[in-house]
Amino acid sequence: MGDSSRTAEEQYFPLQDLRPATRADKGRQHRPAKMSTNEGYDRAGSPASPKEECIQPLQKALPSPQDNDVFPPMPLYEQPLRRQLKSLVLRPVAFTFTLCCLSLIFSAAMIDGAKVGFKHAWARITFHDPDAGRPFLQEEKRRAALRREDEQNWKGEPDLENKAGLEYIPTEGGKDPVKNDVAYYARRVGLDVETFRVQTEDGMLLNLHHVYDPKEHKPLSDVERAARGPKIFTNAPPSRPIEPTERPKFPVLMIHGLMQSAGTFTSHDDNSLAFYLCKSGYDVWLGTNRCGFKPEHAFLKPSDPRMWTWSPRDMGNRDLPAFTSRVLSETGFQKLGLVCHSQGTTQTFIALSKDQRPDLGSKFTVFCALAPAVYAGPLLKRWYFSFVTSLSPFRYSTIFGIHAFIPLMMPFQRLLPGRVFGAAGYRMFNYLFGWSDRNWDRGLRDRGFQCSPTYISSESMRWWLGKNGFAKNGCILASEAETQLEAQVDAEMDKYKDDTPSPSHVPEVREIRPWYDHRAPPMAFWAAGKDELVDGRRLLKRFGRGREPDVRVVHSELIDEYEHLDVIWAMDIIDRVGRGVKDTLWMTCDVRDKVRIPKGCENVGAWNDTGRIR
Repeated sequence: MGDSSRTAEEQYFPLQDLRPATRADKGRQHRPAKMSTNEGYDRAGSPASPKEECIQPLQKALPSPQDNDVFPPMPLYEQPLRRQLKSLVLRPVAFTFTLCCLSLIFSAAMIDGAKVGFKHAWARITFHDPDAGRPFLQEEKRRAALRREDEQNWKGEPDLENKAGLEYIPTEGGKDPVKNDVAYYARRVGLDVETFRVQTEDGMLLNLHHVYDPKEHKPLSDVERAARGPKIFTNAPPSRPIEPTERPKFPVLMIHGLMQSAGTFTSHDDNSLAFYLCKSGYDVWLGTNRCGFKPEHAFLKPSDPRMWTWSPRDMGNRDLPAFTSRVLSETGFQKLGLVCHSQGTTQTFIALSKDQRPDLGSKFTVFCALAPAVYAGPLLKRWYFSFVTSLSPFRYSTIFGIHAFIPLMMPFQRLLPGRVFGAAGYRMFNYLFGWSDRNWDRGLRDRGFQCSPTYISSESMRWWLGKNGFAKNGCILASEAETQLEAQVDAEMDKYKDDTPSPSHVPEVREIRPWYDHRAPPMAFWAAGKDELVDGRRLLKRFGRGREPDVRVVHSELIDEYEHLDVIWAMDIIDRVGRGVKDTLWMTCDVRDKVRIPKGCENVGAWNDTGRIR
C-alpha cells in the first residue's frame, strides 16, 4: 500500500497539497502560521513538527491558502499522553451530556409527534381525511397497491416466466424489512451494486458503490475492489477493459448530504435518482463520505481523536478527489459528471474554489447541485442551534466530545427494527429541521431514515454550527462581514427590475470577491423554494448577477414547493429533477461520440464554449 520507501507520515499525510504551486502559494508556504487564541488549537497549515512519533492531522498537511475565519481552527493533539488523557476525560463527560441532549430532543420530538397524531385522530373522528391535503395522495395509494401486489407474488426467486418481457427483472422481493443496504434495494428494481474500498490521502477508508445492470457487467473480485493506497490520479489503466464492440456508459458520481449516506439516492425504488440515471444509460457511482456507518482508517483507531479532526473542507479536499480518482481509474475516462445533494454540494463548492483545490474542476464535465448548501437559512436561528453557536471551543468539546458527534444514534440504528427506527428518525428530523413528508411516498419514508444518520466528527459539526462556523458566517466561503455586505447589495439590487444595475446604483458590488476562476467546471442548480435550512435563492442570485464571471451556469432552477429533502425524495422528482439532471449530464458530456446515448437524450444538444446549444 503506497510507496514502501516513504515514511507513514509522508504516505498518508503529504506535507503539501497536490496542486501545482503558484507564486502566491510559494510565498505562503514559507510564511509563519498564525497562532490561534484557543489553547490546544492552531490554524490549518501550521508547519509540521520535525520530530513527531504519531501521524500529523490533515490540517497540518494542507497549506493554508489564506488567513481568515471561514474555516475554524482544528485541534492538534501533538502530545500522545495529553491526547490520551483528554480523550479519557472527555469521552464519559460527552457521553453524559449527549445522552441528555438526545433524550431531550427525542422527548420533544415525540410530544410534537403526539400532537400531530391527535390532530389526525380528531380528523377521522369528525369524518375528515387527514391526508386530503397531500398533493400526490392518489399516486401514493397506487404505488402502495403495486408494492403489495409484488410482495404477494414474490415466490422467493426471480419471476422469469411472468416478467420475461421486462428489461429489468428484480432478484429480491417480498415484504420489505427496511434495512440499510444499497445493494438490496438495487436488486429489488433489477439492478445490483458492487462496493469498492477507497483510501484518501490522509488515510481514511471510504465506501464507493457502483450501480450496474447485471446483464451487462460482472462484478469484480474483492481484491480488485480493495483500496489502492493514498495516491490519486495516477493514470492507471482501468480495471474493467472496455469492450470494443459496445460503447461504454458515461460515468456519474453522486455524493450525499450531511449525516446521510449513498443509500439516500437508492431508497425509493425506481423513483430513486441513482436507479433512474442508471436505467437511463449512465454508469452510476455513489460515494459515502468518511466514517459513514463504520469509521475506518488505514492505521488510526476510532478511539484516537486524530481520526476525527476534519470538516467539510477535508471532505472536499480529500474524499471528493479520492472518489473521483477511483471512478476515473475504473472506467478509463478523463472526466465524469458530478451530482451532489446538500453537504455534498458544500464540500464540492469548497474544493473547487480558487484557494482550495481548483484543479479538481478539470475532472468534471458538470457539477449538478441539488439543494445547494452555500448560504445559511433562517432555520439555524432556532434556539437549539443558536445555543451550539454560542459555545466556546472548550465548552463545545466538553459537551460534544472530540470524537464522533452524538454517536449514540448508531447503536439504536442497529438494535431497533427498521420501521421503528425509521419512524423515530423522521419524527426527530421533522422536529429539528421542520421537514415534512408531504411530497414523499410515505410508504418508503422509513427506508430513507435507515440510511441516516451516519457518523460525523464533532469538529465537522462545530464547523456547521460552532462559534466561528457556517451558522455564524452565514456562508461556507465568506466571512460574516462579507456575507452581510452581499446581503446588503442584494437588498439594494432587488429594488430595481434590472438585475445588473450600474455601479452608481450599488457601488459596493465591486467589493464582492469571486470564489472561482476559469478552472471551475460548468454548474447546474436545483434549489428548493421552501428550504429553511439553506438559502438557495441567494446562491442563484450570486451566479445570476455575474459575481462568478468565470463559471458557466448551464441550468438554474428554483422549485417553489420543495423542501430540503424533496429534491431527492419527492414523488415527482423524476419529472422535476431527474430528467433535468439526465439532460444536463448529456448536454455537457465531452465524449458524446464515444459513449452510449442515454434514453430520451437523442435530441439534447451539446453545450459549447460560448454557452449556446448546438
